[in-house]
Amino acid sequence: MTDGADRTGRPRRVRPPTASEQLEELLGYRLQMGRPPKHDLSTWTVTDDWPDPVPVTEAEISVFEQWFGDLFDELFGPNA
Repeated sequence: MTDGADRTGRPRRVRPPTASEQLEELLGYRLQMGRPPKHDLSTWTVTDDWPDPVPVTEAEISVFEQWFGDLFDELFGPNA
């Protein structure tokens, strides 16, 4: 079957080339995607120094209630 069909006679779907593949074909060489890390990330340690409990202002609470009030009511009930 050299006509581009599979065993059932249906035409095979051909995946269009990605943007990276098109660029490689245009330039004639493969590009290195992204910048290599400057440091060995396996040696990094992540810590936080936030106080417990984290302080929250009344203005911040108002913003969350304004934007997410319906979601909060659905998750926790309207009187929570």
